[in-house]
Amino acid sequence: MIRRHVVVHGWVQGVFFRDTVRRRAEGAGLSGWVRNNWDGTVEAVFEGERAAVERLIAYCHEGPRGASVDRVELVEEDPEGCSGFRIV
Repeated sequence: MIRRHVVVHGWVQGVFFRDTVRRRAEGAGLSGWVRNNWDGTVEAVFEGERAAVERLIAYCHEGPRGASVDRVELVEEDPEGCSGFRIV
């Protein structure tokens, strides 16, 4: 079980980034959350099996159609035992 906190920079709002991340996280059995920030970034926390978290982080480097990702900040955190995945 691992936990990662990401902030995605670029053209990432208004392109269904949050909803796509939510669906992928739920499909992979991950917990956590995703949100839009006032500065135009998308921020998320993923918690679960290492391989599934790493796949979702890799997806964040690309994003959905219409997104243009400049960079992804990544911070390793201690798991907190989240349950479910939500858009906040």
